[in-house]
Amino acid sequence: MKAPGPSSPPPAPTAERRVMLLGAATPIGVALTHELLAQGIGHVLAVDPPDLDVPRSTLSSYALTRVEADLTRSRARRLLLFGPAREHAVDTIVDLAMHRSARATGARAHALNVESTRELLTLCERHPTISNYVLRSFAEVYEHNPHRPTVMIEDHPLDLRAPTQWRRDRVEADLVACTRIGVSRLRIAVLRTAECLAPETGSQLFDYLQSRVCLRPLGFDPILNVATLGDLARALSLAVVRCAHGIYNVPGADTLPLSRIIRLWGRAEIPLPPLLLEPLYTLRAALTGRDFSYRINRERLRFGGVLDGTRALHDLGYRPEHPVAWPAPSTPTVGSTYTSPHP
Repeated sequence: MKAPGPSSPPPAPTAERRVMLLGAATPIGVALTHELLAQGIGHVLAVDPPDLDVPRSTLSSYALTRVEADLTRSRARRLLLFGPAREHAVDTIVDLAMHRSARATGARAHALNVESTRELLTLCERHPTISNYVLRSFAEVYEHNPHRPTVMIEDHPLDLRAPTQWRRDRVEADLVACTRIGVSRLRIAVLRTAECLAPETGSQLFDYLQSRVCLRPLGFDPILNVATLGDLARALSLAVVRCAHGIYNVPGADTLPLSRIIRLWGRAEIPLPPLLLEPLYTLRAALTGRDFSYRINRERLRFGGVLDGTRALHDLGYRPEHPVAWPAPSTPTVGSTYTSPHP
């Protein structure tokens, strides 16, 4: 879906742009901060949670300001928007704020994952300087169904019956933003990104691959598409610089079967009947504290899915350029590079 342009004025030159980045302490947030500054963005207001338990980025720049805000609280969201964001004349918000762990459930997680986006969009519509909102969404919002195409364009059905809060919150946040496209004065861009196969990104597949032996559904070998931090940061920065408006799929450079992903990661695999996998992976999570949930990934690990990035290529100039650095590339990876199915 690409909406008609809003009535807001044309974007300022890159050097005059001012961006507020929510979720700046995440790996993607750190990579995007570097990318935005490299693109010559005038100022980046990086928002970190107050209870951050990992080291903050050591990046230092006169064009970078760090603030703390608890985005689960309405008062904190309002103070952030009409305090630091107004003082720095922010014109664009990039929303990466989403709980990464599948174990993060309940009202507080929902407040960050969904209610934060809902209220910020409402507040931005009456903010004196903000005119652009970029939401990082996920390929996981799409429905995986054997009766649907494996190559998914932007109007592919969403998974409105997702069985877990982890996926339901992602679908709801996506819909909250999408329903305002075309009716809001804001330029709203929703980037549905391929799974980022990197640590600390919330990647279910990355956690799945941390076991020496990976169990996969017997009789299925789905085709998956995965991305790197570098490509996702570049796609998001292009959405900021070009004031994107609409919904865009953001594929990664590697498209290959699950069995090959397992081999390239240096793991052994055991195909088992699908009914056995959920209890086994539930037990694994209980014993090891791992985050992978077979219930979240059940349809994807059977039917697969690949994002069609034609619209992002046409409108944003985005094409994935950085393949995954596989730990055990014992065989050539020819054929794993992403190619748009619609040239």
